[in-house]
Amino acid sequence: MNGEFFSMANLNPVERGELRVESDFTHSGSFRKNSGYFCKNSQFSILNSQLNRTLCILLVVVQTAFAQVQSGEHILNQANVLYNNGRYAQAVLLYRKAEERGADPIATSFNTANSLFQLNKLPEAAAAYRKAVSFSQGEFAPALANLAAVLYRIGEYAESIAVYRRALSLDPSNASAWIYLAEAYQKIGDNVGALLSLEKARQIDSSDISLVYQQSEIHIAMEEFEAAVNLVRDGYAQNPEETDFLIYLGDIFRLNKNFSESAAAYREALSINPNNKELLYKLADCLAEDEKNYLAMDVLNQVLQLDSNFTDAAIFLGNLAFETDWLDRAENAYLLAGRRGNNEAIYGLQNIVYEYIQKKRTNEARQAIRKILNLYPNNAELRAEFNSLLEGE
Repeated sequence: MNGEFFSMANLNPVERGELRVESDFTHSGSFRKNSGYFCKNSQFSILNSQLNRTLCILLVVVQTAFAQVQSGEHILNQANVLYNNGRYAQAVLLYRKAEERGADPIATSFNTANSLFQLNKLPEAAAAYRKAVSFSQGEFAPALANLAAVLYRIGEYAESIAVYRRALSLDPSNASAWIYLAEAYQKIGDNVGALLSLEKARQIDSSDISLVYQQSEIHIAMEEFEAAVNLVRDGYAQNPEETDFLIYLGDIFRLNKNFSESAAAYREALSINPNNKELLYKLADCLAEDEKNYLAMDVLNQVLQLDSNFTDAAIFLGNLAFETDWLDRAENAYLLAGRRGNNEAIYGLQNIVYEYIQKKRTNEARQAIRKILNLYPNNAELRAEFNSLLEGE
């Protein structure tokens, strides 16, 4: 969960923190900008001087109120500039001052909360979002969504879920909120709620293939491997360019100990990208786990033909060859890894020497020792370990 926050640039004027000033008087408290408050006919001015004085008084009141609103708007704009420049602490001060001067309290509270979040003052940010929600009488979905995100971050998962649901009742097309709700459900162990939330997100944005992976992970956690496989197959059918689905299928089968299906999925992916050495290594690992060591060694040999510096593949090949008692192949694989700087080769080569000795193949043991010492001429421990064997020649 990343706790994503709404950008002010994507919100309407009130949400961005801008105060709307309309040209006509409305219930919102804005004022006319025309001259209708003045009576310009001199006859009326002479005959009704008392009314004129009354209008002048009203004009002063209206102009004063308008100046206060403009002042609040001006301060709000200044605060927005500070926020966009990363000066969040100063922005908080100006947002609060703007609210005191009559700026829209929903905007000031929301933007104050965003600034506090940027300062990592999460409890204070939550309080400010609650103010924005309160001022909007619970109708401002972005404030609810951001409040839910902050609650998630401070570990209040149950309340985060409740607030996300309130936000989504106002804005059910918010795919991101459904995804974050799913993550909150997972935190309290409600996998069913998480799956339903992710399904809602997929209905809104079917092009987001990451949702397939997320839903599959939940099915796997519930040991519903067949459901996970079906979901990924469906995702691949709809997005055939996403070959990673095939690799993921292989991983799911392998996790469920279905090695033949796993290898088949990896091979299908390799038919599209045959030079993917990491995938070849993964296939070899799967084959080895299925006790098909010779097939695994052939695949590892392909990896090393593609990249002889892939020393993990060389070590893996050496280990498999050693297990099958193919000592010369194991020795060559370890030597290749050692020449490429992988010091894990030392242990493999030591095992080769002692295996030769165990099998009374002394000459081969001594030949292996010379290769080891040539490879590691400054390793005093190896020289001391094998010195007695060389002295017996």
